[in-house]
Amino acid sequence: MQVSRATIDQTDCRLLSELQRNAYLTAQELGDLLHLSASQVGRRRQRLESEGYIVGYSARLDPSRVGLTVQAFVQVQMVNHAADTAKSFATLIETRPEIISAWTLTGEADYLLRVFCDDLPALNTLIHDILLTHPTVGRVQSQIVMDQFKSDAPLPT
Repeated sequence: MQVSRATIDQTDCRLLSELQRNAYLTAQELGDLLHLSASQVGRRRQRLESEGYIVGYSARLDPSRVGLTVQAFVQVQMVNHAADTAKSFATLIETRPEIISAWTLTGEADYLLRVFCDDLPALNTLIHDILLTHPTVGRVQSQIVMDQFKSDAPLPT
């Protein structure tokens, strides 16, 4: 079920923005920023969580500090789009920890994968031994990230 943005007000939008910047903020700190009481902020936050606006909290890691030195975007073009092979491919993608996100696309490529690997041989293994061996994968094209000059940003609210 998709919930309309119209059900949140400007204060909710500001609350979501602050939480995207720093999810560790206490209700009191959020209240001070939003000029509300801690209990009001707590209720708003709880409602935004229960309505699905906030889907979770997580820590962002520095890839290089955890040994992931290669980031790449991998475009995958399928040979066919039969339901069983598409499901099999989706299952493969879900089981690979180095694939951190995946999208279906319009255009020449069917999928776009964002991957982090330890090194170039690990990326090579992922592409040649895992993706290209899937029976419905026809073509894979990768772009290795040289530098990320803008970090993953919060969503606009």
